[in-house]
Amino acid sequence: MLELWNLLLFHPLINSLIALFRLTGSLGWAIILLTVILRLVMTPLVLPSLRLGKKMQELAPDLSKLKQEFGNDKQKLVAAQAELYKKHGANPAAGCLPQVIQLLVLIALFNAFNSVLKPNGADLVSHLNPILYSFNRLSSDFRLSTRFLYLDLAKPDTFRLPNLSFPLPGLFLLLSAAIQLISSKMMAPVVSAEQKLAKKTPSSSDDAMVEVQQQMLYLFPLMTIFIGFQFPSGLVLYWLVFSVASVFQQYYAAGWGGLAPVIQKLKKS
Repeated sequence: MLELWNLLLFHPLINSLIALFRLTGSLGWAIILLTVILRLVMTPLVLPSLRLGKKMQELAPDLSKLKQEFGNDKQKLVAAQAELYKKHGANPAAGCLPQVIQLLVLIALFNAFNSVLKPNGADLVSHLNPILYSFNRLSSDFRLSTRFLYLDLAKPDTFRLPNLSFPLPGLFLLLSAAIQLISSKMMAPVVSAEQKLAKKTPSSSDDAMVEVQQQMLYLFPLMTIFIGFQFPSGLVLYWLVFSVASVFQQYYAAGWGGLAPVIQKLKKS
């Protein structure tokens, strides 16, 4: 299993990162380019899932009626829901496999970045060369610069003020959290529809699921900052670019979503 993981994901990604570094001369630009390329390659997997979310939002009133009609008969409710999904071409299970594939790619990419963002020098060369393809191997005097703009990509994106004993999040880390919040707000109508549906049904499991989703909309940006304090800023840069690409794809698939009222107000002002 490990050999298959390395063959299909980990080794190709780490070789791509080193090849892009050779091409650009910058680890920061290599991370940005690799993230964009991967997001584009995964577009066929991402867009159907985003469109499914919008379609499920549109079907929320119909699902509510079905739950009110068949709430006491689970078997009939499941059959009626399946018929509704079939009629409108919505398959809630269809988004599972693409999400799993995306997660596997993200884990492999994370491992690739982590392998490269190690101390510079001979240790890095001896660590990477067994992983790299023959045409991509590093010379013994290879040095990898981890500087990008103000960042040291091997260290967290934080800074300290003279009178403070604890670090503060840097610009890239704050931008990552902000973009994550924008993405969450764009998804807000889907959660809102599910929340209204749950209130109309007696199932406590519905209420619990919606409550978790509602909390994650706001907790995930905070988690981004918290986790960013502990990881190299190269990974923060990757997450920022990944999140920006996700927002563009989300807009293409389902529009502004929960940000639509804000956009309208900005246009009027």
